[in-house]
Amino acid sequence: MTACQAHATESLFYPALVLNADYQPLSYYPLSLWDWRQAIKAVFLGRVNVVSEYDQLVHSARMAFRLPSVIALKDYISPPRRAAFTRFNVFLRDGFRCQYCGAREELTFDHVIPRSRGGRTTWENVVAACSPCNLKKASRLPGESGMVPHQKPYEPTPHQLHNLGRGFPPNFLHESWADYLYWDAELEP
Repeated sequence: MTACQAHATESLFYPALVLNADYQPLSYYPLSLWDWRQAIKAVFLGRVNVVSEYDQLVHSARMAFRLPSVIALKDYISPPRRAAFTRFNVFLRDGFRCQYCGAREELTFDHVIPRSRGGRTTWENVVAACSPCNLKKASRLPGESGMVPHQKPYEPTPHQLHNLGRGFPPNFLHESWADYLYWDAELEP
């Protein structure tokens, strides 16, 4: 690939959807994507099968290659047994909404039983909360503040987070990905 051709392709957005060996996405949110360079490298190393391609070509000194749009790993990767306890996953579990007022803006997280009262930073004690509600509740217990979360906090399974992620599609979805992302979507006649 010439320097000019490489630069032109680098400036373009051609991600490849990465599927596990069972043809399910490795993750929905964030969507499992590799940039075109990672995908081409994996193809040449024999680590993936190309399922679908873009019309875009890249050129080496002797060959031209179509960029993969969907690839499937040859070896199955087992999903984790427990979901990682991260701020993002708490927001995903709670639908990116404040568990007190339903707002979607200024999200942070709140300890239902405040740390100053012995509350721990665990799945079962942390909820998504907007900054105003977090400040309003302060270090009071739900009964003292009159603020009870809409949903009792719980530890989701990786499968539950995976399914919740389907409800928050990324900004870019290539048409070749549709068959692999939305198995439960209603088919058009």
